Amino acid sequence: MGTSLPFYKPLTPEDIRQIDDTAHQILEDVGIRICDGSFLDRLKAAGATVDYDSERVRFRTGWLSEVLGRAQSRFTLHSRDGQNDLSLGEGKVYFTNGGRVFRLFDAETQDYRLTMLRDVAETAKLVDHLEHLNFYIIACQAHDLAPQNYHLNDFYHAFNCTAKHVMGGCDNLEGVRQMWELASFIAGGEDKLRERPFVSVITNPISPLTIDSDSLNIIAFCGEHGIPVTCAPAPIAGATSPATLAGTLAQMHAESLAGVAISQVLAPGAKVLYGAVPCIMDLRSLEFAIGSVEMGMMNAAAVQLAKLYQLAVYASGGVTEAKRPDIQAGCEKSLTILMVGMAGADCVHLAAGMLDSGNAISYEQYIIDDEVIGLVKRVLAGIMVNKATLGLDVVKKVGPGGNYIAEDHTIQHMVDEFFYPNPSVRLNFDIWQESGQPDMLSRARVQVQHILGAEETDLLARDLIHKAFPGIQDV
Repeated sequence: MGTSLPFYKPLTPEDIRQIDDTAHQILEDVGIRICDGSFLDRLKAAGATVDYDSERVRFRTGWLSEVLGRAQSRFTLHSRDGQNDLSLGEGKVYFTNGGRVFRLFDAETQDYRLTMLRDVAETAKLVDHLEHLNFYIIACQAHDLAPQNYHLNDFYHAFNCTAKHVMGGCDNLEGVRQMWELASFIAGGEDKLRERPFVSVITNPISPLTIDSDSLNIIAFCGEHGIPVTCAPAPIAGATSPATLAGTLAQMHAESLAGVAISQVLAPGAKVLYGAVPCIMDLRSLEFAIGSVEMGMMNAAAVQLAKLYQLAVYASGGVTEAKRPDIQAGCEKSLTILMVGMAGADCVHLAAGMLDSGNAISYEQYIIDDEVIGLVKRVLAGIMVNKATLGLDVVKKVGPGGNYIAEDHTIQHMVDEFFYPNPSVRLNFDIWQESGQPDMLSRARVQVQHILGAEETDLLARDLIHKAFPGIQDV
């Protein structure tokens, strides 16, 4: 997969140069607001220009380039079982869901409800079973938990339901510390977790051009403890960034580079992803429009900007304004997942399960989006051309008027040449009628029931972990 990426380049080399130059001007002339005096001191000591009165840090181009050069171009997001390790920076594209929403669309009631802790466990279980989702992001906020126990429980139930890599946002230093202590315990010690970190953390600089104290503390903690971190600004064109796509990209690029640079000042060589979640506002109604085509275009462009610095990139695609799994959801999701995938992002997040402008999830949407991602992965795999696939020998054997159904050549290539969809419906009309006229959504519902209805098995030693971490709550 991905050997001929990228297929889609929305920016020309001259476009990239102009956006990068503008981002450097923003960082030199405007700067980033850093809301913590201790970090202002650390950045000043490292060579950045600091104005304490305005809490701004300015990044001279030469100094910035030297600091960015410390970041690793390639590193691995490990899985716990070693079966789903993600090698970033090698031209591969990985897909995942999105996280920390507050509502869930329930297909049985056809209505929304607040998300609970069990939804964290069940979405992790879905991702663990779905072939085309490569890792899991903590999917939702648990409304049945006290805030001080959010992260301990989020990450525990994620780890207990999937052995794939787990990524999640943390609200503050205490939250990331809870996650790290739990992950270290599961790994068998701090050194083992540092050697194979199977968890990573998302931070979000505040657009425009601000990084708060909590994010700074999280970046520092993760760097010091070997936990990969993503610095992912989410500017909204026309609201928290310029109304033009190029202007939004320039500001986002400045914010992302600042996040990477700060991580390298605090912990040289820290594993960090250049993050990108640029989107737009529908300026006719002032509605957030994260499912827009422009969102896909900007995230694809962000991949080009990150690769200018040989940085692993976490970009976004697969969101919709639709309120339930429907035609609009399919159109918006498919287009942006395809664009960002074809641009060659290392990680495409938000790619599964999301509804309502990224504010809600649907279990059935996970199943449908996994299929969309499978289709996109087939596109990325390309067409294999060699002596065997050209099939001259079998063409000579079959000759005019024959058929290829029973030929060994067909059997040999039937698995690796074609993508076989499920839950999409491929039935002739009579069989479809006899089967109860299933559609993609009804079949997705059956798959959800099958996955979540299977006998529950813990991946972790529940009693041992509950004894060590009494704040963990069962679902």
